[in-house]
Amino acid sequence: MLHTKRVFTHHLNTRHRLISLAVASACAALVAPAFAQDASNGASNGVASPNDPAVTAPVQGVATNTVVVKGIRASMQSTLNLKRNSDGIVDGIVADDIGKFPDTNLAESLQRISGVSIDRSRGEGANVTVRGVGPDLNVVLLNGRQMPTASLADQAGRAFDFSNLASEAVSQIQVYKSARADTPPGGIGATLNIMTGRPLDLGSQASIGVKGVYDKSNNNLPGIDAGKKITPEVSGLYSTTWNDGMFGLAVTGSYQSRNLGVNQAAITNGWLGPYKGNTVSDDPGPIPANGAGVTNPPKASDIYLTPQNLSYFVRGSQRQRTNGQLTFQFRPVKELTTTLDYTYAQNKIQTKYHELSVWFNHPLNAQTSSWTNGPLASPIYYEEQVKNQDLAMNGGNFATKSTLDSIGFNTQWRASPALRLSLDMHHSQAKAEKDSPFGSNNDLATVTFSRNTTGVDFTQEMPILVIPGGANYQASPNQVSGSWFQDGLNKMKIDQIQAGGSLKLFESSNLNFGLSHTKVNNHSVFQQVQRDTWAGGTSNNAGVDYDQSLWHADTISQYFSKLGGSGDPRLYNQFMLFDFAKVRDNAIKVTGDQAGYTPSLANPSFDRTTIEKTKALYMQFNTDWDTALPMHTGIGFRYEKTDVASTGLAKLPVGVRWISQNELPVDFGNQVFQTQHGKYSNFLPTVDWDMDVRSDLKVRASYGVSIGRPRYDQIQGGTTYSSTAGVTGVTGSSGNPALTPVKSKNLDLSTEWYYTKQSMVSLGLFHKDLSDYAGQTVVTSPSPTALTPVGGAYWKAAIASGCVATDTNCMRDYILKNFNGQPGVTSKGINGEGHYTGTITGVPGDPALPYQITTYINQKKASLKGAEVNWQHMFSNGLGFQANYTYVKSDLKYDNLGTGNQFALVGLSNSANLVGIYEDDKWSVRLAYNWRGEFLANVADNGKPNPQYVEPYGQTDLSIGYNVNKNLSVSLEAINLTDSTQRTHGRSDQQVLQVTTGGPRYMLGARYKF
Repeated sequence: MLHTKRVFTHHLNTRHRLISLAVASACAALVAPAFAQDASNGASNGVASPNDPAVTAPVQGVATNTVVVKGIRASMQSTLNLKRNSDGIVDGIVADDIGKFPDTNLAESLQRISGVSIDRSRGEGANVTVRGVGPDLNVVLLNGRQMPTASLADQAGRAFDFSNLASEAVSQIQVYKSARADTPPGGIGATLNIMTGRPLDLGSQASIGVKGVYDKSNNNLPGIDAGKKITPEVSGLYSTTWNDGMFGLAVTGSYQSRNLGVNQAAITNGWLGPYKGNTVSDDPGPIPANGAGVTNPPKASDIYLTPQNLSYFVRGSQRQRTNGQLTFQFRPVKELTTTLDYTYAQNKIQTKYHELSVWFNHPLNAQTSSWTNGPLASPIYYEEQVKNQDLAMNGGNFATKSTLDSIGFNTQWRASPALRLSLDMHHSQAKAEKDSPFGSNNDLATVTFSRNTTGVDFTQEMPILVIPGGANYQASPNQVSGSWFQDGLNKMKIDQIQAGGSLKLFESSNLNFGLSHTKVNNHSVFQQVQRDTWAGGTSNNAGVDYDQSLWHADTISQYFSKLGGSGDPRLYNQFMLFDFAKVRDNAIKVTGDQAGYTPSLANPSFDRTTIEKTKALYMQFNTDWDTALPMHTGIGFRYEKTDVASTGLAKLPVGVRWISQNELPVDFGNQVFQTQHGKYSNFLPTVDWDMDVRSDLKVRASYGVSIGRPRYDQIQGGTTYSSTAGVTGVTGSSGNPALTPVKSKNLDLSTEWYYTKQSMVSLGLFHKDLSDYAGQTVVTSPSPTALTPVGGAYWKAAIASGCVATDTNCMRDYILKNFNGQPGVTSKGINGEGHYTGTITGVPGDPALPYQITTYINQKKASLKGAEVNWQHMFSNGLGFQANYTYVKSDLKYDNLGTGNQFALVGLSNSANLVGIYEDDKWSVRLAYNWRGEFLANVADNGKPNPQYVEPYGQTDLSIGYNVNKNLSVSLEAINLTDSTQRTHGRSDQQVLQVTTGGPRYMLGARYKF
């Protein structure tokens, strides 16, 4: 039997307070809404859907004398009810007042949620990982709309950068951990919906906030790289309605400036290897196989790696973030609401850095080392006895700018008591580009060629550079050696239209339905201008050609004083700083090569555009069941069809020239754009079930199928070919637009005990079976434009004469001797070894040049499982706490003793949060500790098959607020209060990759509400 859904008083109290504001804000962004029914008929408890309409009227049945909580307690209460009243597994964060989100950075707030971990950039949260699923496989919505993302750091990724958005205009963030039919797919880990306030919900109000920011890391920089010590933050909100609520207008804006420093000791170019203990090779990397100069050498069956280089960076950044939103609403009758909104976000970052570095060449007859025990051996100390090598003092000066523009229109219409309809459309664009004449990234190397014996000690927290003889700048003055300047552009546009509705059926059921069309256009261009004068420099008389007053000495240890090893007396401590612009000008004067030091997109190394067009429809049937224990079910599906067109700039081979024994350079024609196509469709079912075991105890189960779309470099158009071919053909690489998304079958179980209005204990279990991860394969095909002499008439004649195909000297000698002067054959005589020299090219009738193209196919599988435990409790005396722990496990792990390419899940880590709270009428205090366990960040390091592990990291934050009166409040915030540092290593803890320092950040602010 069907019945009216039971809604308990504490549900309604929360709705009546802040949750109604937060949920109402979704009214401007319905994708294809799954409309919740009124509490009186209770057809759906899905109040947390990103596509639900506004709940604008007060909820009936709430006692007028109920005590209304506010502040942090209200936020916690609203967050609990967001979770409790949802279909499926949903968590979130609700602001206790518009403009007062818990953290100034949205990602920092999200990490407080169980199962959510963040990746930091410049000491600030940027990307999120949910339940072990990385940033590329999570989807971010703004008011229910799919948002574009652009990044010069990763032009091929889909990860949303939360550092571009300020939190002042955000009313809540919803995190959907289970699959939903009514949300755009792509979030295997989660779909995250950022919601902002709307004027018809906010009413008439205004506020302004100011802060002074002091980032202590900015003090840990040379003066030439540092910014001002105190930077401002300003935010404001104005909302008004008129004509009895027919019209509404809201404006929010914020400007935030921050100066910071990030210093790093790093093996920048990674570790060479892995090698077996008995490896014999003349190539740089292995240690002497005979054990000469080696203490405790690796055994024959052990594997080991050696460092490529060592660098110390001091990097200063200055960031200006500007956000704004303008929203207009029109409600001519209570059944019809239209919303027009515009959102703008800009993030500008200027960076200056200096670097001290050395490069190891691994001479077999001039090195000593000592090693840990196997089977995975790591160097304890490594040293090379060299003479007059370069000691590099590099510098960089560049800037980037990221912008987000989004304009959208939404209308919602209650056509009848049983039928609601909505239409939503938006055009949004994200763009990342250079903001400096020096490009989006660069490196200018200056050197002295006076470095002799050089070693590195790996026994401490940071690697210790040891140069016993120091450097002699009088004998070898400073000069510019190599350099590179990058320019890039990444732009993504999304045009989306979504229509939907909800139809009430019977007494306690409803049918939600919707259609959508989404077009995503991702365009990226990149070029690096590089001068490869690393070894010899740019001058034979540096003391004359380069103004030595442009450099000045400093010490390096002071910038790493918080790291173990910085006080080691062996540490080479001299550090040369310079003015980047002036030294660059000096280098241009010396070399006469203006273009070599100027970024440009005139001849890009890649220029690619991918267009994805997706049509979708969904339906979901929700029912409340009148059983002994009240139950709710939701059964639905989403069907999507996607067409992909990917265009890339490519140079096509037009021929090969066989010029020596094993060297066949490829000749290329002009650059052309190549377009490749692909398409795929997915049927994605979802099932949600929950039951009220008691009025305060709920159990849930959810099953659904979700997808995560491929990275853009995996589906890019165009093919990149090697510049040199072999007798078997030419290699190349290409994307595969026909690559299908990763698919995940998800099962979630949850038990939730809401024992007071603001207190809860819950246990959640989850399991994901993932398939169709991208792997690589080689496809062989004949060239339509290039011929090869290999296998042609001349080749066959050489074989007939008795030459063996593998003896390419014999083959060339026969052809050049017997066919010289004929088409495609030009002999230049005989060399000192008695072999003919000259060129042999393909001629008509010869075979087509074989292409051996490495591309992507769907082939990898994985699974993960885990558990989440949450406990939130508020005492009657104003004290309270939040605690959660997430455990994630996968059987697919990286084998540190393996020697080839491997597939493993990245980002998989356990995490925990502990937050202490105190609040009364005047004070609010929150002390929060976040911890993330060690995780695999990458399965490759600088193109080599070596892992990158980020070590466990914990951070403590503090916020204190004081209400001076009902209008004025002041606050103090401290981020990274304990000055935590972060370390990354390779196959073992001793194989350090990076040790990064930041610093605490303090913010003193005031907010006035009119």
